[in-house]
Amino acid sequence: MKRLLIAASLGLLTSLCTLHAQAATNSKSTVQKAKHGVVKASVRRHAVKAVPTKPSFGQMAGLQGTPDDLNLKSSVAYVIDQDTHEVLLSKNDQAVLPIASITKLMTGLIISESKLSLDEAITITQDDVDTEKGSSSRLRPGTTLTRGELLHLALMASENRAAHALGRTYPGGMPAFVGLMNAKASQLGMRDTRYIEPTGLSSKNQSSAKDLATLVGTAYHDPMLRELSTSPSYAVEVGNHTLQYRTTNRLVKNPNWDIGLQKTGYISEAGQCLVMQTKIAGRKLIMVFLDSAGKLSRIADAERVRRWVEVHHASRPQT
Repeated sequence: MKRLLIAASLGLLTSLCTLHAQAATNSKSTVQKAKHGVVKASVRRHAVKAVPTKPSFGQMAGLQGTPDDLNLKSSVAYVIDQDTHEVLLSKNDQAVLPIASITKLMTGLIISESKLSLDEAITITQDDVDTEKGSSSRLRPGTTLTRGELLHLALMASENRAAHALGRTYPGGMPAFVGLMNAKASQLGMRDTRYIEPTGLSSKNQSSAKDLATLVGTAYHDPMLRELSTSPSYAVEVGNHTLQYRTTNRLVKNPNWDIGLQKTGYISEAGQCLVMQTKIAGRKLIMVFLDSAGKLSRIADAERVRRWVEVHHASRPQT
């Protein structure tokens, strides 16, 4: 009798354990399903529709469909001999388009010709923060650098706050500085060119390839602009930190290129832009590429032109 009671007790205990295990398993399964449901719901909730890229002015004008012998991806291309002014390549060279940070070449030219002290300390303020495009910068308000350091960063690394601070602190302020930019363009015969600010973030800063070739030719005669724009890297001390900057033009460090002056630019309205003075096959050339389709297209276009010049337009030795 005692054995029967023990066996019955053991059987009952086993049944209870089995029921408890099954309940735990079902509960775990339910939790897992619930978790999966939460994850799926979260994924659905955070799914973002792809935003189409804003078309550039050149695209809207249909300029990128213009055919050319080199199959360039830039809407505008212009290549001239710096010494003879012979036009080697021309594609939509009179189109007036936004020029993005190519603007900073004129900013640099005005600063250089002003003969203001390059050692004067300038502090970045909230006024220098980009409210138009929301572009980022490592130069926080309160950062103090010299005018020379800001000019270096503006030309080499296309630093927007640096360029804005150069204009803001010019004698007479920003209106006087922009006025000088436009006066210089007029003096150089750049009839298609208009500036409203010194960074290029505004799409209202506009020019043509012919005008920009004129600007590059003028800026090339300034040794400081040549040096700063073709610098591969530069470091500045900000408080206890060192900020390292690099050129925005990878061709500067390419041994196949001999670049005397350069500037890149990009905003969505302008596309990818590039201007350069360079020596190819014994010829000093000025190249302008505006509204290139992709991030690397302006570089690829420059490489196509270089190979084309080497084959078809190399300098002939004088006899």
